[in-house]
Amino acid sequence: DSLFVSSAGRPDLLGEKHTRQLAEQQFHTLRDFYLKLPDHVMIYPNHGAGSPCGADIGARLSSTIGYERKFNKFLQFTDAKSFTDFAIKTAPPVPHYYPLMKKVNAEGPAVLGNLPRVPALAPKAFKDAIEKKAGVLVDVRNMLAFGGGHIAGALNIGGTPILSIWAGWMLDPEKPILLVLENDDDLERIVRLFVRTGYTKFAGYLIGGMKAWHAAGFPLERVGQMSVHELNDRKSSLQVIDVRSPGEWKKGHVPGARHIYVPELEKRIGEIDRNKPTAVYCGSGYRASIAASILKRQGFNELWNVPGS
Repeated sequence: DSLFVSSAGRPDLLGEKHTRQLAEQQFHTLRDFYLKLPDHVMIYPNHGAGSPCGADIGARLSSTIGYERKFNKFLQFTDAKSFTDFAIKTAPPVPHYYPLMKKVNAEGPAVLGNLPRVPALAPKAFKDAIEKKAGVLVDVRNMLAFGGGHIAGALNIGGTPILSIWAGWMLDPEKPILLVLENDDDLERIVRLFVRTGYTKFAGYLIGGMKAWHAAGFPLERVGQMSVHELNDRKSSLQVIDVRSPGEWKKGHVPGARHIYVPELEKRIGEIDRNKPTAVYCGSGYRASIAASILKRQGFNELWNVPGS
């Protein structure tokens, strides 16, 4: 991974011992190869916006050498030391799953033969599994469905392709997963997303989803949803938490908000007052819903996610 849209590959993933050497190699790759190409050459990077493989990667799926030559900050340096200092300073936080992926990439993944088996559990059996702590409870429904009613203690990681990344940030691959799905037919697709980042242990899934759980008479928890307009009107009376990345925060944020990147939330939970009404936002509501689910299971009751933020 070298040249991205408006960014470049990070040099620190093999550890501090190798960072400066890799940064210097990256500098020479960019200067001695990419910048010697003509301006009209198209670029189709392997990573895009939101990927932790580079700092603030642009949202466009393609670019040109000419555009990057002019606007990419990583291509403006003429000496390796300045480039290295900038690359280290701007690198986003290292995802928790990167050490695992490094090991898997070096040794080769285990041959599964097929997708992991996920036991189908009726609501009573699923409830028993939760009470016996048979696995980590993960609800992969969209943020609005989760907010409308979910099982106490569930972590909401929506079942889109970026589930693979956020599972990697938030879950221990050694702990089995108890799944709540939007539909039972989604099981194979969701399991494939988990497997991408090394999650192969499953304690079961809830047959019939939350409809079956509700029909069985079991309790529900809820997370409120607040529009950006309501947040703007009420922000003076709220504890507002911005859970975006450090780079996004620096580009602008809600006045008075506190910044805690969502992967750091659990270890920094003591910085937030459980007794204050709290609203959580990100760039779309996806990460904010992950954060809201963490706060909910930590005893935050007056709590809102901000979809579309």
